[in-house]
Amino acid sequence: MSSASSSKLAIYGAIAANVAIAISKFVAAFITGSSAMLSEGIHSLVDSGNGILILFGVHQSAKPADARYPFGRSKELYFWSLIVAILVFSVGGGMSFYEGIEHIKHPAPITDPTWNYIVLGLSLVFEGISCFLAFRAFNADRGDAGFWQTLRRSRDPSVFAILLEDLAALVGLTIALTGVYFGHLLNNPFLDGAASIGIGLLLVSVAVFLIYKTKGLLVGVGVEDETLADLQRIVQAQPTVQQMRAPLTMYLGPQDVILALDIEFESRLSADEVERAVNALQDAIRAEHPEFQRIFVEAKAIPEQQRVPKDPVGSAAID
Repeated sequence: MSSASSSKLAIYGAIAANVAIAISKFVAAFITGSSAMLSEGIHSLVDSGNGILILFGVHQSAKPADARYPFGRSKELYFWSLIVAILVFSVGGGMSFYEGIEHIKHPAPITDPTWNYIVLGLSLVFEGISCFLAFRAFNADRGDAGFWQTLRRSRDPSVFAILLEDLAALVGLTIALTGVYFGHLLNNPFLDGAASIGIGLLLVSVAVFLIYKTKGLLVGVGVEDETLADLQRIVQAQPTVQQMRAPLTMYLGPQDVILALDIEFESRLSADEVERAVNALQDAIRAEHPEFQRIFVEAKAIPEQQRVPKDPVGSAAID
């Protein structure tokens, strides 16, 4: 299964799980009067809407380029991911925090937590399945990199946003279960409100991270230093290249990166030979990095007397 198919499956799984769980949580909150359960219901409802928005972003980003959008619409995924992060912050985190404060100000003891335990137990099962699907999509292109390193480098919100929301949901369910259990055991309704505040703070933390990630993607973050070094290696390995300036890159989408190169070729090359050299260079780059879908090369030829001799391994000086 391709990584794109895995990410879509993870989104569908998250939406289906969150819709069912949200309904059950609201029913349990209505029956038992639990603030933590109400917060968890809000959390699941927000997650359901977020999954739909990300799915819409994936659909929009796949539209082909046209005269109106000559570089395509890949960045739409980043835009809708930013909207998702804002919703998690304001609706999910804000309402959960507010509900917890209100429950502490006006405590109402939980008379029978049975429904809460049933719903929370089922929610843990369904959220666990959803998280498994998201984690499988996350691992599709992970390689040997660690979890946090992969999360930091990931440029696909349809993967990392869904995974973070699922992880936050599992942690939030644990907080809610703890608040309900000890609140009923100790006959202390304040613990239920405190659990709701904890869920709110958790969602705000996840939202801040998502906003930070999507901000960079929208502004125009480039590839990692390792990829830049690899690009320089590929360019310098071409026999007709004398010098190059630092590559300029920008992510338009998770698998859509724009690359601009300023290359100085040997002056002996004719116009046709320079064109063939440029085509060979583009093919060599795409063979190792297919994410560079748009490669722009500014080709120059330098006079014989200004050439920089290559070392034995074929590298050239870089301005």
